[in-house]
Amino acid sequence: MTDPIIKIENIKYRYKGSETDSLDDVSLAVNAGETLLLCGASGSGKTSVIRLINGLIPHYYNGEFTGNVTVAERNIAETELCDLAGTVGTVFQNPRSQFFSVDTDGEIVFGPENVGLPPSEIRKRKAQVVSEMGIEKLLDRSLFELSGGEKQRIACASVAALLPEIILLDEPSSNLDWAAMENLREIILTWKKQGKTVIVSEHRLWYLTGIIDRAVFMKKGRIEGAWSGEEFAKIPETELQEMALRPTSADCEYAKLFRDDGPDTDEGEKVSLGEDAIILRDFYFSYKKKPYVFRKHKFKKEDGEDLSLCIPKLTLPRGKVIAVVGRNGTGKSTFLRCLCGLEKDCTGTIESDGVTYKGRKRIGFSYMVMQDVNHQLFTDSVEAEVLLSMKVKDSQKCLEILRRLGLLGYKNTHPMALSGGQKQRVAIASAIAAGAELLLFDEPTSGLDYSHMVKVGKMLRELADGGSTVLVSTHDPELINLCCDTELVIRRGRASLRAFGDEKNGKE
Repeated sequence: MTDPIIKIENIKYRYKGSETDSLDDVSLAVNAGETLLLCGASGSGKTSVIRLINGLIPHYYNGEFTGNVTVAERNIAETELCDLAGTVGTVFQNPRSQFFSVDTDGEIVFGPENVGLPPSEIRKRKAQVVSEMGIEKLLDRSLFELSGGEKQRIACASVAALLPEIILLDEPSSNLDWAAMENLREIILTWKKQGKTVIVSEHRLWYLTGIIDRAVFMKKGRIEGAWSGEEFAKIPETELQEMALRPTSADCEYAKLFRDDGPDTDEGEKVSLGEDAIILRDFYFSYKKKPYVFRKHKFKKEDGEDLSLCIPKLTLPRGKVIAVVGRNGTGKSTFLRCLCGLEKDCTGTIESDGVTYKGRKRIGFSYMVMQDVNHQLFTDSVEAEVLLSMKVKDSQKCLEILRRLGLLGYKNTHPMALSGGQKQRVAIASAIAAGAELLLFDEPTSGLDYSHMVKVGKMLRELADGGSTVLVSTHDPELINLCCDTELVIRRGRASLRAFGDEKNGKE
């Protein structure tokens, strides 16, 4: 019997500036060709294990480190990061953090070019990964124009092009729609058939059923349990929820919302939900900038297919939680960015209580939690971050929001020292504290475990019950079932509003 390809022995690790150990006496052995799932609540240590294997701990992240890690017979503490490039490939939770190019083609071939492979081999590898991952439609595109899910797929392709023995995936499905998740499943199966060692840190579990050889459960920096793939798939949902884990089955009641969102449409709203509403008019925007000499071009409905967003009129019911759904790249994030005024070239007005908001005034009317929350974390503590968003500083209210989101223990922690899911909750806390009339959330549960997703869902429900109108772009049917009243489908930048029928909790 050969030695494991990865050996982690008695690791204790604490990030610089942290008051607690992120890893506490962790030992783990992974055999070559094994597909392993790391699961557990946000902040349980999953990402830190990934960083041990790819060498970011201890070479990039400073901290207190004891123990030994061996990867492909190399002692990680004594091996330079560059020497691991052809052995270990990592797809990070935020793919933007690993991009080096500005276009998709350049990013896919960056690794092979960087290690000096011949042009013919580079072209061969590019063709191979593009075919395996079915990303032909993403070629010759600017990375800045891709959706979060599309960026994730390009990151997978760029890692695969180096043909590493070990592939690490940190929350790879966090920004993917259901079709893309099924595609990711096929990609992992392909790597598995090629004999690669694949380790996935993940909250969404259904797409990994039947793939993983073993599941390892982490809690508070320790390994608390391990099961074979077959044993893990049989754990009852109630037990999974007690461990803050999501379902291992895809038979969710609203899976159909994501598997088939219907044909393209140019219609505005399909259903009107009462007189008390917020009205959107003439929202037009395009990423295809038109040249102008004397005056900036104003996009209109007549620009047709050039428009990335085309909403002549849309009525949003006030005081509701509205699920914004649609496939990756269809315009959900663009819609939210235009609505809150982040896209300066977007036309459009918001009418509420007899007042019309346009241009910069839309910014004051709304508050948005971005898909990449790193762009909106500015201060040196979690408490200061939430206080910053308040129009009138209220320390007691701030602490109560942190308590309800499970963040009170991190109030003095620097936001950038938190896990991805914890950062997400800090941004959500700031949005709640802002108290804007229109609250926009772009994939707010993408990095969250089950228990924290439930907490966020309840708070979104409370915000709507308190009079705010909440728009939440999501790929989570569990979140929709928990708190949403109606559904806004975005298809190729066009919007249609639909009420849920009797199938959702008896709501109309």
